[in-house]
Amino acid sequence: MTNRTMSTPTVVYIVVMIAIIVGVDLLFLRSKPLARLIVNVGIVGLFLTVYMRFVKKA
Repeated sequence: MTNRTMSTPTVVYIVVMIAIIVGVDLLFLRSKPLARLIVNVGIVGLFLTVYMRFVKKA
């Protein structure tokens, strides 16, 4: 069995993504559930694209 651990940049990237999602939810989309879902999926998609393009190569 292999030992899989995440690198420090990956962990920081995930924490930043979560902080942005929670911040946007609390500041702008508190009472709009459908808009929250759409925006959250968009944020995750954007972070995934940037991660695959830049962070994973490092």
